[in-house]
Amino acid sequence: MTLRAYQNKNEIGLQPLSIKRKQLLKMKQSPHVLLLPGWQGSGADHWQSHWERRYGFVRVQQHDWQRPLRGDWTARLEECVLDASAPVVLVAHSLGCILTTWWAAHSRHTARVQAALLVAPPDMEQPELAAQLPGWVPMARNPLPFTTWLVASRDDPYCSFARAQALAADWGARLIDHGACGHINAESGLGAWPAGKALLDSLLAV
Repeated sequence: MTLRAYQNKNEIGLQPLSIKRKQLLKMKQSPHVLLLPGWQGSGADHWQSHWERRYGFVRVQQHDWQRPLRGDWTARLEECVLDASAPVVLVAHSLGCILTTWWAAHSRHTARVQAALLVAPPDMEQPELAAQLPGWVPMARNPLPFTTWLVASRDDPYCSFARAQALAADWGARLIDHGACGHINAESGLGAWPAGKALLDSLLAV
């Protein structure tokens, strides 16, 4: 978006110049990127950890990574969004994607979020996953109120590609087909996942 300097009061309507400047400064702010890991967190070799170290993105630290409680995780995300001093971009993996959609369906502060990159959301309504991580069903299926891209793998053991397509449609997200890449995690051998960072850069340019 190109911003041009306004030359007189008529061009900016009735808004005081100081207010207009504040609005322009806000638009120019770099986004505050929050990393949302899934169950058990993201280890040192996970691309989210690489991004945290390399780009200074902020990890949302949950109180209990081993026994994720949806209410607690949602409250923690709400705190982090409210604490951010710039527009927020959510970069979620696995259960972090399900957290993002649940939070968005219940928070009154979704306008603070500029965009979300959801990577490898699991199908929590699978009986095995629902039993392993109780309390995460039903899944929120509401359209998300911010620009969202969903990256899915064709051989993700926790979510079929067809199911990922359905979730993307429900959430109003653009679906990115990442081919056969497992759960798009450390075991996928992605390192810092430069292709994923390129996707994030493209999302931020939208």
